[in-house]
Amino acid sequence: MSLSGAILLGLSTAIFLLAATVAKYWALGPSFGKLVLALVLYSLGNLIMLKLVRDFGMSISFSLSAVIQLVAVNVVALAFFSERLTSLQATGIVLAIVAVALITLGPYLQGR
Repeated sequence: MSLSGAILLGLSTAIFLLAATVAKYWALGPSFGKLVLALVLYSLGNLIMLKLVRDFGMSISFSLSAVIQLVAVNVVALAFFSERLTSLQATGIVLAIVAVALITLGPYLQGR
């Protein structure tokens, strides 16, 4: 992935993370404004993802985005909203990270 692709991936991740945070605040105290803001942010993040899919392919773009978001959202949920994971859930997150790493790096590790 190029530098511009990494920047776009980081930007989309930040937008999705902000959208997830707004969604959590909406869940804690629903309002129309929070709902609209969350929808706008998710839409913007997906528009950036469309560019990434065009430039780098669907499997790489969505796999990297999914694992980065998985980690980032859990960090926010644990650190700022005091949510907790069971050991089984934490194991699932680690396995998801390993799975995406294998999907993403597999062709490079096999010399393709």
